Amino acid sequence: MSYPRSAAAAQGLPAPSPSIHSPALQHLSAAAMGVLLLASAGKHFRDPGFYRDVVPGYLCRQDPVPGTTQLSTAPGAAAQHPWAVLSRDEWIAVSGLLELAAAVGILLPATRKLTAAALTAMFTAFLAGHVDALVGAYGPHGTPRRRRIHAVRLPLQAPLILWAWTLRKPALGSKPGARV
Repeated sequence: MSYPRSAAAAQGLPAPSPSIHSPALQHLSAAAMGVLLLASAGKHFRDPGFYRDVVPGYLCRQDPVPGTTQLSTAPGAAAQHPWAVLSRDEWIAVSGLLELAAAVGILLPATRKLTAAALTAMFTAFLAGHVDALVGAYGPHGTPRRRRIHAVRLPLQAPLILWAWTLRKPALGSKPGARV
């Protein structure tokens, strides 16, 4: 003898299909975002060169070349910009740490809304670096490989921004402050 799984099934009605806004799918989506962020954060420290092109030159401090008083000239940086407070490698490390913190924050329901809003802002801010990298790839030092890489990386920001934005809202059916 079998028992119906729900009241709707007992009445002969079709079972409700899971909504894309259900708590289970929201948690799965947040977990997937967390895994992606952890992987990216790890890559920032294992292979920082992968991110070098997407740090705009105007954000990079011009440090003296070791052993001299002459400033290094980073590509794309003609003069010291007021926002140039970190070196390129420091920006890469800081963004890796931010992604690591976001990976943890997005997994915790209590911090998910704030983290998702911060991720939306961060991914939007990263657009400037991706545009700068694509422009540089078509410049005098660009290569066909860099053009292909940055032509793919730039449009990938849009789904990341939208994904992070969707994680801001609590799942339908979940109560604010409730543990799920």
